[in-house]
Order: sequence, then C-alpha cells, then structure tokens
Amino acid sequence: MDPMAQLAVATAAFLGAHFVSSTPLRAGIAGAIGERGYLVAYSVAAFAALGWMIWAYGRAPFQPLWPASGLRWVPLVVMPFALILAATAYSTRNPSAIGQARALKSETPARGMIRVTRHPLMWGIMLWAAAHVLARGDLASILFFGGLLALAGLGTVAIDARKARTLGDDWRRFAALTSNLPFGAIASGRNRFVFGEIGWKRVGAALAVYVLLLAAHPFLFGARAY
Repeated sequence: MDPMAQLAVATAAFLGAHFVSSTPLRAGIAGAIGERGYLVAYSVAAFAALGWMIWAYGRAPFQPLWPASGLRWVPLVVMPFALILAATAYSTRNPSAIGQARALKSETPARGMIRVTRHPLMWGIMLWAAAHVLARGDLASILFFGGLLALAGLGTVAIDARKARTLGDDWRRFAALTSNLPFGAIASGRNRFVFGEIGWKRVGAALAVYVLLLAAHPFLFGARAY
C-alpha cells in the first residue's frame, strides 16, 4: 500500500476505534463481553491503531502544502500551555473523566484547571496537534496531527453529550459552572480563575517536561524543535 494511503487508513482506524464509544455499538459489545472486557478491547484497539499511525507517519514522504519555515516558532510558544493543560488534567479530579462521576456530588465539582475548561487533556492535545500542523505544513502531518486534533475536538463534544444523557441533573449543574472552550465560563461570570488550586508545582513540572522535550526532540523524533 502507498505510504500516504496507509497513513490515511491508520488514522481512520484510530478515529473509528475511539468513536465506537459514542455509537450504539458500544452497548452491544459491552453486553457481549462485559464492561471490563469492552474497556480492555477498546484500549488494545486504540493503542494498536495509534502505533500503526506512528509507524505509517514515519514512512510517509514529505509533501509540503505551504511554506512552514516561518512557523517553526509556533510549537515553541504553544507547547508550554499544552503541557500545563495535560499536567493538570492528570493531577486534578475531573467529573468528566472515566470513573470520576461521583465528584459531581461535591459542593465544588470544578476546581483548578477544570474551572478553565472541563476538558484540559483534550485541549492540550488540540494545541499540540494544531501547532505541529502549522509548523510542519505537509500532507502527512495534516493526516497524523490533524487526525489527533479532530479526535480531541470531536471527543469533547461526544463526552459532553454522553455525560448529559447518562448523568442528568448532576451533569447539568457541573456544565453550568464550566465550559468546553477554555476560559468560557470565567469570561461569562459563571466561574472564576483560582491559580492557587492549580499551583506552581504542576506548572513547574509541565515546564520541566517542556525543557526536556526541547533537548530530546532530535533523538526522539529526528528533528530539532527550534
């Protein structure tokens, strides 16, 4: 198969593996093999498709679509914010995450970065992917990073719809206090920014990872980050 076509098929498989969760197929599969079995199968399929994407991207030829040399600075500026979002996503209780719905019962279900966006990890992925699409400017990067960007963006909408359908009033109270779009709830006066709930430790850890990625980028990805 042509390397670019293979990347396109791998990206489609990766997206398909994730969006099964938002279709009636999920209930049928979970009913047949159990909820735990479904989660295991879903994880295996998603990681296998991601590995296929990465392998296909590495083999795909460079076919430039726009002059991107002047945009090499974009990831340098954007990535610290993407990593801060990711770091806080993994270290903050989030009622929209798998297995954390009981946090909706809390008096303050939205704390820290969840006040900024209820999907910090997805927005971190979107910023990372969009920055690399701009800075690379080639067809393979649109397929690879664009696929991840589409997954994260559409994923926020699918998660919100599923939670609203299954969690009822608790989710509606949480959604009224938060926003998908970063700073949307804060700008509209429905919430406030509290940096102390995020803390310098999380920010510092994200920035330390950023510095390490800058140094290791040539060895990990075969290209300098700057």
